[in-house]
Amino acid sequence: MNIFALIYLDEDVSNLVARLLRSRGMDVTTVQEQQMLGKSDPEQLAFSASISRCILTHNRVDYEKLHLHYVTNGIEHSGIIVIPQKPAHEIVARTMVLLDTLTADELSNQLFYI
Repeated sequence: MNIFALIYLDEDVSNLVARLLRSRGMDVTTVQEQQMLGKSDPEQLAFSASISRCILTHNRVDYEKLHLHYVTNGIEHSGIIVIPQKPAHEIVARTMVLLDTLTADELSNQLFYI
């Protein structure tokens, strides 16, 4: 069982969020670090699934549609966390509540709003 969630920050999430999550012991990578800047949302979700990372995004509408497409077609992903645009410290606090509660396996194939 995979206990710790691995996080992939979407292009719209501040790099400060990555630094703050790392300071709390989380394993985080970003679109920029993975050289995925400018890729479409479907490409981002497929990539995050290919590296077994839950994607954290502000883009609710597109990722809701993608999640529904994945579920409908039996495609697996490593989880989607949608959070509104907030200050970085608040994003991290909300994210940590979720990540302290659920394992990576429990995040898998789920869409969360925090």
